[in-house]
Amino acid sequence: MTSISLSATATGKADAVVVGVYATETAKGVKGVALAPGAEAVDAAYGGSLAKALDLIGAAGKDGELTRVPAQGDVKAPLIVAVGLGKKPGKGEQLNTDTLRKSAAAAARSLAGKAKAVFALPAEDAAQAGSVAEGVLLGAYAYQGLKAPKKDAKGAVGEVVLATPGAKQAAVKKAVEHADTVATAVNLARDLINTPPSHLYPQTFAERAQAEVKAAGVPALTIEVLDEKALTKGGYGGIMGIGKGSAKPPRLVRVAYRHPKAKKHLALVGKGITFDTGGISLKPANAMDTMKSDMSGAAAVFAATLAAAKQEVPVNITTYLSLAENMPGGGAVKVSDVVTMYGGKTVEIMNTDAEGRVVMADALARASEDQPDLLLDVATLTGAQVLALDRLAAVMGNDDELRTRIVETAKAAGEEMWPMPLPEYLRETIDTQSADISNMGQRMGGMLVAGLFLREFVGEGIKWAHLDIAGPSFNEKAPFGDTPKGGTGAAVRTLVRLAEDLGSGK
Repeated sequence: MTSISLSATATGKADAVVVGVYATETAKGVKGVALAPGAEAVDAAYGGSLAKALDLIGAAGKDGELTRVPAQGDVKAPLIVAVGLGKKPGKGEQLNTDTLRKSAAAAARSLAGKAKAVFALPAEDAAQAGSVAEGVLLGAYAYQGLKAPKKDAKGAVGEVVLATPGAKQAAVKKAVEHADTVATAVNLARDLINTPPSHLYPQTFAERAQAEVKAAGVPALTIEVLDEKALTKGGYGGIMGIGKGSAKPPRLVRVAYRHPKAKKHLALVGKGITFDTGGISLKPANAMDTMKSDMSGAAAVFAATLAAAKQEVPVNITTYLSLAENMPGGGAVKVSDVVTMYGGKTVEIMNTDAEGRVVMADALARASEDQPDLLLDVATLTGAQVLALDRLAAVMGNDDELRTRIVETAKAAGEEMWPMPLPEYLRETIDTQSADISNMGQRMGGMLVAGLFLREFVGEGIKWAHLDIAGPSFNEKAPFGDTPKGGTGAAVRTLVRLAEDLGSGK
């Protein structure tokens, strides 16, 4: 695991020094690069010609671009890595912290195998220092997997020293500590998502959650696990209905954090389908390749709750993880079956591959009994979301102002979300003669239909939002920015920021 510390100097002994460069262009259209703040000491060791050297070998300064040159002079490292920060800010403009974080992540990822690196990127205030630190810790992430150990395997960069003139300032230290806590939570979610379903199923997910709560050492953080017997007795027909097709029975995990000065109560619900075959409505084989990630919502809400608790955010949080495997075993729920949900509402199952909304509905109904000020659910819910928004998460809900606030908060936290409606005309498409409601409606607008289904299980008068993270939760392609290949930990940063805002009265 990568550790991070602060220093006022950028010339300490290390394996590499990272500096930032801007893309520039003269009035005559001549393009080049300029060094960003933080690189002064390294440039001095180059006799003031580092930018020229980078320019000569083709550095362009575009976001995340990496250029390597050998070190010179007083720099106590053999290698200098210049990372592009995009167009140089104009007079009076600030460098975008989102760009700074993503470029720091790209640089950290490129330093796999190095024992120590110094990051001399712009870190002139707490916001910039926090962005660099978060980027480093997110970019250095690499899932270790279950491979046999190899002597020549390259692990993440071991130690990072963040060079900043504010190394001794309390605000800078606090920003870096906050970045560490949040990035650790994101990386925990990534680890859970990347774990093979042979090793992470409802019981082991619940056990891992119990272990993480214990390790957190926060007395105000408690956990309760309902097994299949308790779920049956409690009337959780949705979770049991989906889970009974698997030899590995479902679980409902309830994590509670209570702060003595809290004035608001946040409830979180996460979809935790640890593997999704589609059940009787079986998926095509190639559609199952990423289905170990169908528990990304549960991973996100759990990790965010841990982060908020560790920071002692003054807000009460109650979090529910709906955990099940969706398998086509002999006991699996069938198309046209009717299940009785927690609270008594009945649902006709018209597609067993629309299982996420069913297990979520039980938890939403239960969470509503806690009478929270705000109820949020997070789920890899629909393929329609991926088709519509790709890397962006979708936000729906019963309050337009809340929906807008979540989108804005996501942007501030470094994530991308997009507001989506819940059109009333689609509601009638989930009416059915056999039950109170069907788990399927019309195909067109499927993402919105799923949101309307979930809304049916939210208690009256409770502000609620639904985050569909099906697209951004798992990256099958090469890493980019602060996003690795595999599980991404999408929504964790947004949830932590929302909890902090709620705790501060926003």
